[in-house]
Amino acid sequence: MELQAMYIQILALVLFTIGLVVAIARRNIFFVLMGVELALNAVNLSMVGFAKTLPAELSAAGQIVPLFTIAVAAAEACVGLALVILIFRNRESVDSDSFTNMKG
Repeated sequence: MELQAMYIQILALVLFTIGLVVAIARRNIFFVLMGVELALNAVNLSMVGFAKTLPAELSAAGQIVPLFTIAVAAAEACVGLALVILIFRNRESVDSDSFTNMKG
């Protein structure tokens, strides 16, 4: 039994929507980071789903691109988490509203 590409895109859309809603609606900065990560992984799932519809030689290229985006997302998560931990040590709060004075 093979999973249809349309169902993969629907799952990716649902995951992206959940990630976007969490990133926008939550005030806890850890949840915001997790929402962004979920949205990025939904995009990766969508890319793999689209790559599945391509011929075999192009499908491999379509599956390699998500590997690079996963590496970039992992680096982004490390830097973001380090920044949040540093800010938490100074302010002792994970509320994203308390970070508003970082605007410049």
